[in-house]
Amino acid sequence: MILKRISRYAALIMAAALAASAFSGCGGSADTSADTEEEEKTAEAQTLTVSDPEYYTKFKDAGISINVYNWGEYISTGAEAGTLDVNSEFTKLTGIKVNYTNYATNEELYAKLKGGGASYDVIIPSDYMISKMIKENMVQPLDFENIPNFKYIMDNFRNMAYDPENSYSVPYTWGTVGIIYDKTMIDLPKDEIDWDLLWNKDYSDQILMFDNPRDAFAIAEIMQGYSINTEDSDELADAARKLTEQKNVVQGYVMDEIFDKMGAGDALIAPYYAGDALTILDENEDLGFVIPKSGTNLFIDAMCIPAGAKQKEAAEMYINFMCEPDVAYANIDYICYSTPHQAAYDMLDEDVKNNPVSYPDQDFISEHTTVFVNLSDKANKQMQDLWTEMKSAQAENENTWLVPIFLILCLGVTIFVLIRRQIKKKKDIF
Repeated sequence: MILKRISRYAALIMAAALAASAFSGCGGSADTSADTEEEEKTAEAQTLTVSDPEYYTKFKDAGISINVYNWGEYISTGAEAGTLDVNSEFTKLTGIKVNYTNYATNEELYAKLKGGGASYDVIIPSDYMISKMIKENMVQPLDFENIPNFKYIMDNFRNMAYDPENSYSVPYTWGTVGIIYDKTMIDLPKDEIDWDLLWNKDYSDQILMFDNPRDAFAIAEIMQGYSINTEDSDELADAARKLTEQKNVVQGYVMDEIFDKMGAGDALIAPYYAGDALTILDENEDLGFVIPKSGTNLFIDAMCIPAGAKQKEAAEMYINFMCEPDVAYANIDYICYSTPHQAAYDMLDEDVKNNPVSYPDQDFISEHTTVFVNLSDKANKQMQDLWTEMKSAQAENENTWLVPIFLILCLGVTIFVLIRRQIKKKKDIF
């Protein structure tokens, strides 16, 4: 998607240059290409408009700041030519400084908030974690009078099971989980690729696995024919056994590192989120991506305000800003995930709307995807305990044979020395 954005920007530059040339042919003064490019950059950066500029002036001179905690690479930063630096634009518009930090998993986010060591005003957890936080009073109800742009959220992303009355969250992105693989090394038709590829011994030590229990267990549960929301103790234990079987072929348990490892050819297969997959596929033609038909997770990430937020109204202003059509489009175009925002969706290129990875058809979604729900405390604890046990066993497994081998070697040396001494004694006697 980065290359696509650059190509699109280059096309805009060329169009602007041709227009300038035509204008000069009609009697206008000639312009330099450097000036044209600079004008185009300025014009592109100024495309941001908001529905109610007056709304954003309330804290203009208050000197306040908000703390935003989000996934890595999950917002438009202006790093690519022609894209918006969303946080910077928010500060320019409102006078509110944004302190922006990242996390890698829902569990990391939860632990940070639960521990009470940091204060955040806006967080963007996934569906099941939102449900868990609602249950534990870790997030607070939103005042939707301060979030009028909620009107742009599609009806099929409102009142979801994780927030049935839509009191605590505003959807930000959605997507599915699939398998990214090296097409040059794995010569299989797409319709034959399923989750069992992640257990294939032919690719031992070239397989990556998610380093979080909910996603990892979901894959194992699908393979065993269980619901990804199962709370059955035996089924959870069986899924853990399936993950234990996988250990011998797994190179490592990772999250954000999947992007770098797959891009560099350091691994051949990994589970991956569709949005991230689209980004890396645009950069590496040797890679492919499949959403397994045996089933997968459809996830929704949404904006929430923690119970301990110090700047609730400013946080709601930030959430409203993120729902401005130009901002929602800038974010989704940059991060390549799917959008629940109707106006942003309408602004997408037709090839993006018709991409089955970004926007699978409704029949596929209905038949082959499931949204996570929060599990009971008992099931969550069992899953976490099984995960920890499996990961600990992994660490032990790497050293399992060192002690026996050492002991065997010591025994062999001892026997060898004793035999030599016995032989020497016999020689001395005779």
